[in-house]
Formats: sequence, C-alpha cells, structure tokens
Amino acid sequence: MPVHAEQSAVTVLGLGPMGRALAAAFLNAGLRTTVWNRTPGRDRKLVAQGAVSARSAEEAVAASVLTVVCVVNYDAVNTILRRETVTEAIKGRTVVNLTADTPDRARDTAAWASEHGVRYLDGAIMTPTVTIGTPAAVFIHSGPQDLYHEHQPVLQTLGGTHTHLGEDIGRAAAYDIALLDIFWTAMAGYVHALAVARAEGITARELAPFAKGIGDILPPIFEGLADDVDSGIFSGEGNPLTSAASSMAHIVHTSEAHGIEAGVMRVAEGLARRAIGRGHGADGFTRVTELLGRRS
Repeated sequence: MPVHAEQSAVTVLGLGPMGRALAAAFLNAGLRTTVWNRTPGRDRKLVAQGAVSARSAEEAVAASVLTVVCVVNYDAVNTILRRETVTEAIKGRTVVNLTADTPDRARDTAAWASEHGVRYLDGAIMTPTVTIGTPAAVFIHSGPQDLYHEHQPVLQTLGGTHTHLGEDIGRAAAYDIALLDIFWTAMAGYVHALAVARAEGITARELAPFAKGIGDILPPIFEGLADDVDSGIFSGEGNPLTSAASSMAHIVHTSEAHGIEAGVMRVAEGLARRAIGRGHGADGFTRVTELLGRRS
C-alpha cells in the first residue's frame, strides 16, 4: 500500500531505544520524520539521518497529521499530551499510541482523546527493537477501523506484520498484557531453572540447548491447550493434574534443599492441588484457568 504525499510526514514522541528504532524505520522509508523527547540529546543520530528535531512537544505534534507515541507508560503519555498547549496543537490530528500499559488506561486515554477532538488508535509492539523495520517485527492495533486503514500505509513502513484486533480500544493492550504474561512467567521460570541447575553443578551454557528444546515443544502445546480451554474440555490425556502436581513438588523440594526460593512453583503446585481437590485430578493443567477465574 503506497504512502501518499499528504501522509508522508510523521512525528515520533519518545526516543528511548524503541522510539529511536521507530523513528529510524520511518526515516529509512523516506518519510519526513519529526522527533521529540523529554530528555534532550537523544535525537542526535536521528537528526544526522535526516530527522527534524522539534523544540517542544507542541511543535512536534503540529508538524505531522500522525503522531506515534512510545514512552515508558501512560503516566508519561498523559504528562506530554494532556498539557493544554499540546492538546490544542494535536486537535484534529491522529495519535497512534504504542506505549505499553493496561487496557483500562488505554480506554481512559481514548475517552480523553474523544473529548478533546484527537483521533486515537492504541497499539503494542510485540518484538524487540532490532526487529523494527524488518519482516520480523510484530505490531497489534485497536480502535476505529477506518482510522487504522487511513494510516496503515505509514504504519506498515515500520516493517513486519500489523494486525487490527477490533474497534475496542483496549483490545491491543489486553493482548499485550496476556502475551507479556507468557514472556515474563517463562523468563522467571528460566532464571529459576538456571539457579537450580547451577546448584546441581550444571552451567547455564550446558543447560541452554536442552532449555531450547523445551521452548521448541511449547508452540504446538499452546495450540492444543487453546482448543481445550475454548471448548471447556481441559483434557488431561497424557499429563493429568495429579502427575503435574507431583513433578512440581519435585522442583520445589530440590530448589528448597539448595536454599533456592521456590515461591512461584509453590503457587503453581498449590493451584494444581486445589483443582485436584475439586475433583479434577484427571484433567489437564488448563483446568487451572477456570480456577483462576473464581473469586471465592
């Protein structure tokens, strides 16, 4: 989809590592790119590549019909955009907010934007900085579909895949939270495994290829478990909860025997045993999703 002349300008607010990567991708695509950051000096390399350095956030947002925001959280977004002079400058223009935060805060920001005549899309970046501008980048978006399609040509210059998840403005943030839940839970498990392995005389490098093997078997497992949860089957064929709880107990025992904190695994085992106590011992670990949804 070509970028038309009237769409050839974009502003990037926030020049942390990801913001700089976004701005660089826009520049590489030939877009006139204006940049601004609360901390001065981060735009030097981008300016050398052809970016326009704005003296203020007001000047930055006034320079383009589309402003992409990527800062640390929505507190920072609000500090920048909800200043009266910035709000006035951005009225009638489009903000694509790629800042990570929560679904409720995305909806709050969208409500503020609507009240002040700002066109608003929310989104999230699901891959690291090195992927930006390459086919490996992954972006998700939510909000008005017509607004997304209007700016899709510019957004696609960031590379990779772009998926519009629906009109609910908080949907991209909800996906982001769920996917980061997977990532950080996995990272917590990995560093814990490295600590246990080291205590048993196994180096991280020795464990790494076998850890990769565990990672490689997860995608098809995720696919199958998703079907189980959506259908409400919670199949335990091949690995019932009773077996899962037993292996978790072994991890807890070995960890604590070495003086290694095992709180995360204790929680997981506790959830499995609660489900077993409710008569679901023959079910799979996905039965815990139902348990987690209970308020009692």
